[in-house]
Amino acid sequence: METGNYSAVTEFFLVGLSRYPELQLSLFMFCLTMYLIILLGNSLLIIISILDSHLHTPMYFFLGNLSFLDICYTSSFIPPMLIIFMSERKSISFFGCALQMVVSLGLGCTECVLLAVMAYDRYVAICNPLRYPIIMNRMLYMQMAAWSWIIGCLSSLVQTVLTMLLPFCGNVIDHPTCELLALLKLICSDITVNVLIITVGSIIFLVIPLLSIFISYVFILSTILRLNSAEGKNKAFSTCSAHLAVVILFYGSALFMYMKPKSKDTKTSDEIIGLSYGVIAPMLNPIIYSLRNKEVKKAVKKVLSRHLHSWKI
Repeated sequence: METGNYSAVTEFFLVGLSRYPELQLSLFMFCLTMYLIILLGNSLLIIISILDSHLHTPMYFFLGNLSFLDICYTSSFIPPMLIIFMSERKSISFFGCALQMVVSLGLGCTECVLLAVMAYDRYVAICNPLRYPIIMNRMLYMQMAAWSWIIGCLSSLVQTVLTMLLPFCGNVIDHPTCELLALLKLICSDITVNVLIITVGSIIFLVIPLLSIFISYVFILSTILRLNSAEGKNKAFSTCSAHLAVVILFYGSALFMYMKPKSKDTKTSDEIIGLSYGVIAPMLNPIIYSLRNKEVKKAVKKVLSRHLHSWKI
């Protein structure tokens, strides 16, 4: 469409990565494999944390939330993306695009807050171990998780509505999914308010949580270094290093997508980083944060042995 043509848009064409037609099948197989691993790994963690009473702690409650979030997040865009990879008409309805954006953006914002909450949980556990059961009581950690979801989803709803109500001068999105920044490039009218809200949102959901995580780990590291027990230090470092790996992977790609200077924009890098941000991070979360954890391994063996024993009987 020409600039200034405000005809109603009923569908969008997602042409991201379609400039490489020879890679469509490879991308399909890659994303399908990653999606199945995401479903398997995160579902296993949720089931284990529910079945084993020893994992009924704030840490594993937050991990269960993170796993459920990753399943929902990837399910919002990977199945449609797989269809688009193998389809000649790479289109999505206006409503479908809005729904995909509000869900994926909302869950992304929720994960930012949830990772900061998990850092606070580790701070209390390591720096105030005697008061940990009192501070991180059931009411508090459930409220912290609930507000993470509420704040993230409300922010996403506001940004999506403000974007989809504006007039579009085109319906070709140069991205494999309905991504906010890609959609804003199609807007005909002034997007100053949208850019301002995105900037404020980036500060609230990227900068502030990342800063709180950094401050938490400054205190955590200071406490760990004062421990006399080598075993205690190793256990604390093990838990923290796993969480930090997830934080670096998630926030690194998110900051690249939403905070980089516009002069650095390159279509290919945006699409590759976006794919990493959306697929690889949720796949690695249960592996680097949970499935390597000794308590989780022990719980998996216990649950499996229990079921094997019942089958034999």
